[in-house]
Amino acid sequence: MAVKSKSDARARRHARLRKKVVGTEARPRLVVTRSARHVFVQLVDDSKGHTVASASTLETDLRAFDGDKTAKARKVGELVAERAKAAGVEDVVFDRGGNRYAGRVAAIAEGAREGGLNL
Repeated sequence: MAVKSKSDARARRHARLRKKVVGTEARPRLVVTRSARHVFVQLVDDSKGHTVASASTLETDLRAFDGDKTAKARKVGELVAERAKAAGVEDVVFDRGGNRYAGRVAAIAEGAREGGLNL
């Protein structure tokens, strides 16, 4: 069956991914949400249904950061790793949200790894 659009393909990948990826208290889910201009990252504990830590390019210190969208995404990954460590989280499950692992999504993962998270 052919996929009609990019958004339909992303939705199918996301549904397929969510069947397998579940965040727990010991290993929360690192959720990446990507828009045309910004990226948003959350650490979600699915067992309790709450967010442990979050970061995005909308934050004031990242708005002042000069660089392209990929460089800002890497900074967001480092920032969420710092906040996760403060919350006592070392290991996470990476949920790319149906997006392909390239560009900004990969930069977030690399930044989180550099910040000390185990994906």
